[in-house]
Amino acid sequence: MKFGLFYQLPCAPTQEVAARYQEAIEQIVYAEALGFDTAWLAELHFNPLFSVMPVPLMLAAALAQRTTRIRLGTAVLLLPLQHPLRTAEEAAVVDLLSQGRLELGVGRGMISIHFQGFNVPQEENRARFEEALMLIKQAWTQETCSFDGKFFQVPPTTVVPKPLQKPHPPLRIAANSPETAVFAGEQGYSVFVASPINPGANLPEQVALYRQALCTAGHPKNREDVAIAFPVYVADSVVQVRHEVEASFLNYFRAISHQARLGERDSSPAYAYLREIRQRVEKITWEQIEPMALYGSPATCIGKIEKVYAKCQMDQLICWFNPGGLIPHRQVLTSMRRFAEEVMPVVRSL
Repeated sequence: MKFGLFYQLPCAPTQEVAARYQEAIEQIVYAEALGFDTAWLAELHFNPLFSVMPVPLMLAAALAQRTTRIRLGTAVLLLPLQHPLRTAEEAAVVDLLSQGRLELGVGRGMISIHFQGFNVPQEENRARFEEALMLIKQAWTQETCSFDGKFFQVPPTTVVPKPLQKPHPPLRIAANSPETAVFAGEQGYSVFVASPINPGANLPEQVALYRQALCTAGHPKNREDVAIAFPVYVADSVVQVRHEVEASFLNYFRAISHQARLGERDSSPAYAYLREIRQRVEKITWEQIEPMALYGSPATCIGKIEKVYAKCQMDQLICWFNPGGLIPHRQVLTSMRRFAEEVMPVVRSL
């Protein structure tokens, strides 16, 4: 099993944006020394409480100059929000700068303020995503690409540079809805699944949907690749974890509530679901949070990982060490080190 880290980069009013970036860079450089396999960077917009990282490929380019082994991934690029040829160009540059270490995770997006800010109809996100994905692959693998879709029209065009990895960097899709899990399986892509979005029994069900679609479509078993993201924190006990993590994780849900409020542009039925999200996350408690995370002593974390693996057989576990962004930098580094030294060696062979 491989191990990754996930970065969203929320920034509270008491924090400095530049410091948040420097802490992320220091942590990822340290993660490479600790033996982590991939650093995954999220694209998010217009809500600093949730994230100040709108351009993860730019941070990946900076990390390419500070690291030599760890792979640099996006989790995820929001394909409907940018022209796919621009995405293909920028990603290819990162692949070259990193000497072939880019992993391109992509998704269609589901946050209303993103689509409102870029003036892209949210109801078009799935169709735009599928067109963009096809066009990016063409741009990377064909000397001259052309495309005549509903949303993107490209005359014969040479897109340069091409990525270093051939035929192209690995592609992975965020599959947090049943429809996307089936699409990813049918098309033979690797997937991300997030525990906070698919808690409890939903997690193995989502993975099973993907695997069934992959099998039904006739893709070989070696095409299957499942990465699951969990909040992770290692300390001496669950009590200590709660003391160090609870305020930060609750801050993550406050940021979601704020984001939903920002998206409620009017009282129309189209935005009713945002009010429902806001009302739900405003009531969340630690007792509801803790089961979706891998929290506790090294032995406790090992036991939880083994139980999840028995149900999901994931290929990669992605560690989200600081949801909410309020855990002090040095404590994050300590938790990373303990996970790498006391947990990873035991479960690496799963």
